[in-house]
Amino acid sequence: MSPSIHAALWMLGAIFSFTAMAVAGRELSAGFDTFEIMLHRSAIGLVIVIVIVYFTGAYRHIGTSKWRIHLVRNIFHFTGQNLWFYSLALIPLAQVFALEFTTPLWVIVLSALLLGERLTLIRFVSALMGFVGILIVARPDMSNLHPGILAAASCAIFFALTYVFTKRLTRTESIAAIMLYLCVFQLLFGLITAGYDGDIALPTLEDMPLLVLLASCGLLAHFCITKALTLAPATLVAPIDFARLPIIAVTAMLLYNEATDIWVFVGAFVIFAGNYLNIWFETRKRD
Repeated sequence: MSPSIHAALWMLGAIFSFTAMAVAGRELSAGFDTFEIMLHRSAIGLVIVIVIVYFTGAYRHIGTSKWRIHLVRNIFHFTGQNLWFYSLALIPLAQVFALEFTTPLWVIVLSALLLGERLTLIRFVSALMGFVGILIVARPDMSNLHPGILAAASCAIFFALTYVFTKRLTRTESIAAIMLYLCVFQLLFGLITAGYDGDIALPTLEDMPLLVLLASCGLLAHFCITKALTLAPATLVAPIDFARLPIIAVTAMLLYNEATDIWVFVGAFVIFAGNYLNIWFETRKRD
């Protein structure tokens, strides 16, 4: 099996993790603001990572020489993640994911600028097809932009920068190091942003299952993405994430009775076609 197919399988794990995160995040938004959600999630995630790193011996491969790059990566991620959680509470889940899917377009541009990856015609066409599919699904009204729509669209840029800096870190850093720095910096940022006013909402026992789910799926999603990025270029890995759209559309319809019309699936078909084109070309090129 080629590295491109392996990367696609890891991204499927990330897709299902992000879907669970979206549901947990929406449920928690009723009692916590986005900074508090990030704080509690990071605290639980840090405990999980420390246990895993200790018992697997992965701590031996964690250094401090790249802490500045980790810091920059996590600033981008923290900003994008907060915008994502904010949008989850305001607009339909399918629309959040659809607008977020402009991320691969930004990844293609930023990878060429920051990583030196080649911008081929096939990659450009694949990303463009994904963008067309997004427009079909979201059909944004430019005359009345909702704050949730702006947040979901903006988070895509920060997630793209996170992809790019994750790919850069995978050249020298272990996955354990990336995950540990993720939790440490996210916890620090959460403490600063949630606690600046001296008022942090603490979770109850009823909140803990959702917070544990959120933290676990967050770690799993990042592990899957990081693993995928070690196997394939960022411009190949990111478009696979488009498959989240039909999954979250069905999930939102079943859990929240959010209307899903035919255009969601028309757009999803265009998106999948772009993904297939990109994966087929990359696989053929490597074989």
